[in-house]
Amino acid sequence: MTGRSGQGDGGTGRTTGRAAIAPTHGAAQGGGPVFLFLQGPHGPFFRQLARMLGAAGATCWRVGFNRGDAVFWGDRTSYVPFTAPQETWPDTFARLIAEKRVTDIVLYGDTRWIHAEAVRIARARGLAIHVFEEGYLRPYWVSYERGGSNGHSRLMAMSVAEMRAALAGASRDTPVAPAHWGDMRQHIFYGALYHFFVMFANRRYRGFRPHRDRPVAGEFALYLRRLLLMPAHALDRRLATRAVLRGGFPYHLVLLQLAHDSSFTAHSPFTSMSEFLDTVIAGFAAGAPRHHRLVFKAHPLEDGREPLAREIKRLAREHGVETRVHHLRGGKLAKLLDQARSAVTVNSTAAQQVLWRGLPLRAFGAAVYAKPEFVSTQPLAEFFARPTRPDSAAYRDFRAYLLETSQVAGGFYAGRSRRQLLRQVVDMMLSPDDAYDALAQGTAAPRQRLRAVP
Repeated sequence: MTGRSGQGDGGTGRTTGRAAIAPTHGAAQGGGPVFLFLQGPHGPFFRQLARMLGAAGATCWRVGFNRGDAVFWGDRTSYVPFTAPQETWPDTFARLIAEKRVTDIVLYGDTRWIHAEAVRIARARGLAIHVFEEGYLRPYWVSYERGGSNGHSRLMAMSVAEMRAALAGASRDTPVAPAHWGDMRQHIFYGALYHFFVMFANRRYRGFRPHRDRPVAGEFALYLRRLLLMPAHALDRRLATRAVLRGGFPYHLVLLQLAHDSSFTAHSPFTSMSEFLDTVIAGFAAGAPRHHRLVFKAHPLEDGREPLAREIKRLAREHGVETRVHHLRGGKLAKLLDQARSAVTVNSTAAQQVLWRGLPLRAFGAAVYAKPEFVSTQPLAEFFARPTRPDSAAYRDFRAYLLETSQVAGGFYAGRSRRQLLRQVVDMMLSPDDAYDALAQGTAAPRQRLRAVP
């Protein structure tokens, strides 16, 4: 049994009950759990989560790496600033978890260097590792797992047969994933605000290095530019999407991702987005019927740091298919999938909507949904010529398993979606078992019904 450590490789699980004690976050611990928060999603979610854990008797601390972390946490008494050079972080973290008698760490994503080092040390010490991520089933769910997420998730080693066995007797009322991201405006706003504080008020944190290659000023400029250009981009997107939907031609959809996102940088076989684009266009040119089209759909948060449209146009011309390739600035995925013949991606979570519709899918990177029952392994030219369809029954079981375990209704950014998430996830974090073990053992709590978040 994995227990609260959430490690699928023999981690030390703690299954004792929780003592009811009084401290709120930052207070001196009694006999209850001590949570150390690292970096979280932009906005107030981690602060609100810590308050609720504190109300349940836990002690919560937060390590901050820049001014944005400090502002969104908001409580000086429980805030520990890390202002030293980044290379000292592993020793600092090891000392901190000993001094605070930390039992659990909480983080958003597990691939940025400061998180990867913390996970390595925490796992060796037998600490519980709580990892939040954007949902595998977006937009109205987030992922909460123990030990790791995405390519480090326990799901990677699970078969569909094992999931079906765990689901025996569980509810099978599986809602359809909505077609749009309810928190988009709030997500962009909090991202811009976070980078504003990092850029203009970060003097104390001279050793801070962003987990992305672009300087903080560049990140802020991209967020601001995206906010200002949203109306113009929306018009361009509607016109381009209309041209595809009314074109009357068969098309294959390519689900693009953010080139700087960890799912692409850490769990992909490609060294650059350009390499992926070239692979797809070359496969399309070699295998697709000559009357078929290829449609690239950008990620909803694409901010222009990658010259995607220009690179797609160049590669299409190079492979002799320039009149058959389209690029869309995001848009409603459901409308595009309703008429698509197939879809290709590295490892985008949007592929779950492809599989839900029973469309053929080719994925290249590590992904929790990349199971042989429903993701094609055909050579790309063959896939574009004669794509194999997924086993839809197997996918429905897989999706039901996610909704009973790691997928929690709600979101990180909009107020209503945060409240919905907090109602469920705090009890999951305080449980002696992670969600996968709880379902297998029959101890999982009933899930909330999904409510739309505007």
